[in-house]
Amino acid sequence: MVKILGLLVALLVGCATLDPAGAQPTYPNRSIRVVIPFGPGGFADITMRLVGQKLSERTNQQVVIENRPSAGGIIAANAVTSAQPDGYTLFVFSSGIALSKSLLKTMPFDPVTAFSPISTMALFDLLLLVKADSPMRTVKDALGTARSDPSKFNIGTINPGSTQNVTAELLRAATGIPMTIVPHRNTAEVLTSLLRGDTQIGVESYAALKSPIDAGQIRAIAASGDKRSPMQPNVPTLKEGGIDAQVVGWNSLVAPANTPKEIIAFLSGHVRTIVESPDFKQRMIDLGGEPKASTPEELDARLKSDIDMWAAVVKRAGLEPR
Repeated sequence: MVKILGLLVALLVGCATLDPAGAQPTYPNRSIRVVIPFGPGGFADITMRLVGQKLSERTNQQVVIENRPSAGGIIAANAVTSAQPDGYTLFVFSSGIALSKSLLKTMPFDPVTAFSPISTMALFDLLLLVKADSPMRTVKDALGTARSDPSKFNIGTINPGSTQNVTAELLRAATGIPMTIVPHRNTAEVLTSLLRGDTQIGVESYAALKSPIDAGQIRAIAASGDKRSPMQPNVPTLKEGGIDAQVVGWNSLVAPANTPKEIIAFLSGHVRTIVESPDFKQRMIDLGGEPKASTPEELDARLKSDIDMWAAVVKRAGLEPR
């Protein structure tokens, strides 16, 4: 009897010290759906597909990516908040949603309470891009062109509420030039409008438009971050160009609120391991981003801090909620 009890105790202790999967031995036992509030090809999409591939390998379950672009990420967020909090429906939460809380008069969900944070994945800045043969070489050139005829100067971004779109809004507010901001469904449409001449500037990440940038179809005249992009070291920041605006975006993974803590811990452990792996880090750096993992608590604090920060920025810029 003593021997049997000893074996049982040893077994229980062994189970308690297993990898994160040990906390939830039955999870996951089917595919995991990840909803992205942007179209395919953008930085969030690229990042999540890289994480999803590795997560699938680590869990032996398929990770299905579902793109649902919409203003403020509302359609995608609603699809997640209405799902069962069982760890099988996840959401790519971006800094753009933190911005949207200050820009939208009403939101059908509270960004802070509607989700259970898992981990951040990457930080990124944005580029102001022009067609390769554009006479505009600097931000000063672009602003001069815009001032001469604002009605014919358009800025292309992805959907409203995205970090790209809000960056354009801040640019317009900071300069006082009534440029037209033209939202598109995805990055491919932003590129097409820029090459066709429908828009004079495009706002997007290096990762999203790496191929046409490297091929010389388009070029960057400014970066939105607090420092120059490592992949575009010769491109000055907006502040260097005399514009008092700075945007550093981030992407993260979250689950519906009330998802069991054991599942959140399981997912957070795997995502952090993936993001901190040498190959993922190098891939992010090559794409002009910065790999950044976090605990659920750190992500929660970042979200709350960003909401407060952007509320102040939006107020200072004189942007009216719509």
